Amino acid sequence: MPTKFRRLGLLVAGLPIVLWVCGTSTAATRDAQKTVSSTTVVIDAGHGGSDRGGIPGQKIPEKEMTLDVAQRLKALLAKNGYQVVMTRDSDVFVPLPTRVAIANSYSNAIFVCIHFNSAKRAGADGIETYFYGRDSLPLASAVHYYVAGGAPSTNRGVRRRGYYVLRKAKTPAVLVECGFLTNPTEAAYAQTVSYRQKLAEEIAAGIRGRSLVTKAPGASTRVATAESIPLQSYTDQTNVRSSKGSRSKRSHKRSSRSKSSTKKKSSTPDGPEASTTSKEREG
Repeated sequence: MPTKFRRLGLLVAGLPIVLWVCGTSTAATRDAQKTVSSTTVVIDAGHGGSDRGGIPGQKIPEKEMTLDVAQRLKALLAKNGYQVVMTRDSDVFVPLPTRVAIANSYSNAIFVCIHFNSAKRAGADGIETYFYGRDSLPLASAVHYYVAGGAPSTNRGVRRRGYYVLRKAKTPAVLVECGFLTNPTEAAYAQTVSYRQKLAEEIAAGIRGRSLVTKAPGASTRVATAESIPLQSYTDQTNVRSSKGSRSKRSHKRSSRSKSSTKKKSSTPDGPEASTTSKEREG
């Protein structure tokens, strides 16, 4: 009998610890759910309407592929409890400032822009993710970690660049290039429902896992752990200008020199040269 009472005493003594652990786990779950429910994900399907996206002569309209992936992502995130807002949910043209304004109008939001790449060289391939603000790097790292790891394509890495939708966003923002529609193999992938669904699932996994990104830079491929995601190293392309913008600037300078040569040497300049900027691109 005394032995039974001692065992019962141990069980009763251990009960508060069990209840504390269970309570802590329940509280952590509630906190996680609260974070999810209070986070608004603004999804931006690139291009739309009169803007097909891509390059002249491209057979597959980028605008259709981005919208399909965006709608699939919306469904996945809504099922996970996120508040989801679309900058466009149909084939319409939405100006870049409007897209950014939508994202900036929500507190505690993240901004995810979905695109597909294109190039004159058919062999160009791979997945790349862009960000601009330093606070966007964890999100870019997580999204790229999953998308690049889950796609049968070359990993082109994470890149920092001042695209309009990234530079003007006041909230963590990324732009994902989900492969090249001008590459025969990747174009074939993109035209399958299963692959577009896979892309949406990987982007959703990156959004959910953005808080698990570690501070130490690591490999850009998957690792055998579910507890952390390596912070991706990145290529800084903030000073890259489009070739069209560069040509425009050179032409402007030549024109200015030509005009100034016709003036008399004693004449004074009318004012500083007007600066030229490259046309803003989504990607």
